[in-house]
Amino acid sequence: MPAYEDIISQLIKFRDDRDWKQFHDSKNLATAISIEAAELNELFLWKTIKESEEVDIAKIKEELADILSFAFLLAEKHGLDPFEIVAEKIKINAEKYPVEKAKGTATKYTEL
Repeated sequence: MPAYEDIISQLIKFRDDRDWKQFHDSKNLATAISIEAAELNELFLWKTIKESEEVDIAKIKEELADILSFAFLLAEKHGLDPFEIVAEKIKINAEKYPVEKAKGTATKYTEL
């Protein structure tokens, strides 16, 4: 499995070979993430819970890859390590959602 640095290098090469860096400002990368997330959501639109669990995994992989690619490029643009920022967010969420209050409920932390 390729390391994060390898994936970033491949994404940058792909982008630079096509002279697309000019389009990869923060606004456009964030917008692209949103659009690709909407395309992922579309796979599940109007389906029951059971049907949604049977969506073609190849289509899920394709949309997730698009989302992650743009997210990785946005992180790289701002010098952020995606794994580090996710680990930081887990710590923040652990404080917002202590197990003794949040276990088994989807209630927002402000309502716990």
